[in-house]
Amino acid sequence: MDNRHSPPPSPSPPESITVTGLDCHYGRHLAVKGIDLIIPAGEVTALVGHNGSGKSTVLMALAGLHTLSAGTITGAPEDVAFVPQHSSAPDQLPITVGETVTMGRWAKTGLFGRLDAADRQIVDGCLTQLHIADLTERRLGDLSGGQRQRTLVAQGLAQRAPLLLLDEPLAGVDAEAVRLIGRAIDGARSAGTTIVLATHDEAQAAVADQVIRLHQGTITEVLAR
Repeated sequence: MDNRHSPPPSPSPPESITVTGLDCHYGRHLAVKGIDLIIPAGEVTALVGHNGSGKSTVLMALAGLHTLSAGTITGAPEDVAFVPQHSSAPDQLPITVGETVTMGRWAKTGLFGRLDAADRQIVDGCLTQLHIADLTERRLGDLSGGQRQRTLVAQGLAQRAPLLLLDEPLAGVDAEAVRLIGRAIDGARSAGTTIVLATHDEAQAAVADQVIRLHQGTITEVLAR
């Protein structure tokens, strides 16, 4: 049989992420206990809770940045983009907006790799999407909270990872940042990215496909839209 003109096989669909029996400690403190959840591929999942509820810890575990005390996480891709709160980036960092967003391509190029034309197009597109192209030469420490958070989100988007993790992306930002970041999240979801965001804001959680409420390290409710 001649297969020379057969179409190439379709890529495998993204896999949902399954978290089973997750425990995470900070020293002797058990911050997350017995978490079981499924994160659907290509959708937005919101982790909702007050400070200390465990939502940021779950994000860190999904990112591979926190050691699991117990449990398993299956289906998570190797390439994960993690966007911290804007307050997590020190003001003293001598780094510009353009350099910050460019760092999103390091997962592909490596720390000392050179960006090709496609990489630069991605970086420029993310700067434009978050309306920070005119801030390219500004230092991160000179930005407002909303500008800084837009820069960090642009860096996460520039990575083009199949899993995007956002820790309180709209906390303490202005209305313009809320609008632009919200639109960027919608665009990433439409492109097939799996998104998990931690928030205490019910209005932000309302745009998610799935809402998981946490309290003192345990899940109290799961809602599917």
